[in-house]
Amino acid sequence: MVAIEDILISDEIFDNKFVCDLNRCKGACCEVGDCGAPITMEEANIIEDLYPIIKNDLLPRARKIIEAEGAYTFDEEHDIVTPTIDEGICVYGYYDEQGFIKCAIEKAYYEGKTDYKKPISCHLFPIRVVENENFHALNYEPNMSICSPACSLGEKLQVPVYQFLKEPLIRKYGEDFYEDLELTAEEYFKNKGKKA
Repeated sequence: MVAIEDILISDEIFDNKFVCDLNRCKGACCEVGDCGAPITMEEANIIEDLYPIIKNDLLPRARKIIEAEGAYTFDEEHDIVTPTIDEGICVYGYYDEQGFIKCAIEKAYYEGKTDYKKPISCHLFPIRVVENENFHALNYEPNMSICSPACSLGEKLQVPVYQFLKEPLIRKYGEDFYEDLELTAEEYFKNKGKKA
């Protein structure tokens, strides 16, 4: 574990390699898990406002759930989360022509309909963030039942987790943090006699 100010970073984020292999996993992280994606109250409000824009891209069952129960729900462990369909696919997921699960929120982002890309917890996966008032802890938590192709591809391409997640890490913590993270990684690998 290393620290950059009040952010603790697991060594695994440097040591492990990871690159999503959508052709193999088909977006299963939007479907597999014990609840929907953890979101903040601010994100919940954004998603609620986006519903009319993304509604037509959602599965019919997802629309029924959102219209009956709301755009977000609560989970004992994760607090506010996106709803799921029968504890499976996230209500904001849909299947494309190839049967891959895509995010309707992200689709709206790429179509220029919103500047909100998707929940930060989704964007940062397989990093999970534990937040409390004194620090944030960044842990590497892939779901190996679906992420082994991403681990294999990451090894093949030699891309550490923190490099693969550069964009969401900057989105969450800013450019300065990421620059410090790269310097920390250099020092970490030098001390271990490894290369990034």
